[in-house]
Amino acid sequence: MAFLQLKSIEKKFGEARVIQGIDLTIERGEFVVFVGPSGCGKSTLLRLIAGLEEISAGSLELDGRDITKLPSSKRDLAMVFQSYALYPHMSVYDNMSFALRLAKADPAVIKEKVERAAQILNLGPYLQRTPRELSGGQRQRVAIGRAIVRSPKVFLFDEPLSNLDAALRGQTRVEIAKLHRELGATTIYVTHDQVEAMTLADRVVVLRDGRIEQVGTPLELYDRPASRFVAQFIGTPQMNVVSAGVLPQLQSVLGVRLPGDGVVGLRPESVTLTTAGKGQFDGRVELVEALGAETLIYVSTASGAQLTSRQSTRTQLRAGDNVGVDVDANAVHLFDAQGHALPVPVAH
Repeated sequence: MAFLQLKSIEKKFGEARVIQGIDLTIERGEFVVFVGPSGCGKSTLLRLIAGLEEISAGSLELDGRDITKLPSSKRDLAMVFQSYALYPHMSVYDNMSFALRLAKADPAVIKEKVERAAQILNLGPYLQRTPRELSGGQRQRVAIGRAIVRSPKVFLFDEPLSNLDAALRGQTRVEIAKLHRELGATTIYVTHDQVEAMTLADRVVVLRDGRIEQVGTPLELYDRPASRFVAQFIGTPQMNVVSAGVLPQLQSVLGVRLPGDGVVGLRPESVTLTTAGKGQFDGRVELVEALGAETLIYVSTASGAQLTSRQSTRTQLRAGDNVGVDVDANAVHLFDAQGHALPVPVAH
């Protein structure tokens, strides 16, 4: 039996259907990430699960119990928000223990749970400090610790790293991954950052306009996107997408019949550059981004196609250089005019 099951979940604000019939099964101990562009409904869906918004249609079951109509306090879930939502006048210890004290838990149990959470999150030396005496990353860890001490059945994270700088985001992302391994807790995590989704998730749910576009492991979405939208949303830099008619050389290069009204997708690492005149077709370097561990090279062709090549070595190429372009025929993706993935046919 599924641990958490969403059945035909809908949410309306007036006449607007912002969540449009979501069906999803989440297993016990799974780390699931909701990802998608702004306005796709990912935070709204999380708030429906949390009980912070009323479900307009459909049902929600947790561990065999229908919780669709239950208030958030009765759902056995704990949520960590984008804003830390800490009580500024309380110590770290009091912030973390507040829900348990409110429930009149045994003080000895409270002390044990808070100290255990503090140990996991490296907050032991800060238990008597107030939030204003902490860094942003430490405050976020306090918010996570407050959720841990409640021992919920499901942890809900709503873009918890978006207020942190880049270095702290990376560090806290690692800590959240370690925390999940240690606790083995069922976790639903919302983010607009596909790097977070790729690195944290057991499965990723890609949302678009209130619907699920695709569900799968991070590498399934990367290697076998079900649509052009997923293909271009997952992966940095974006997948190269070229209209079949713009680069006619691809027909013979790839050895496949290309849909006349469709598009061809190529990951940047499957586009390699060589000496001008020696590639499968020619191009001109428009921009070079030297990132240290990798180099991104942006190339245009005479027919107007724009391609990005990613290579793990450094380059002497400069903007304006003519180059040859080779593509990996085994890594091609095809999409029809509506953006749906097509099987790659073999040319006769």
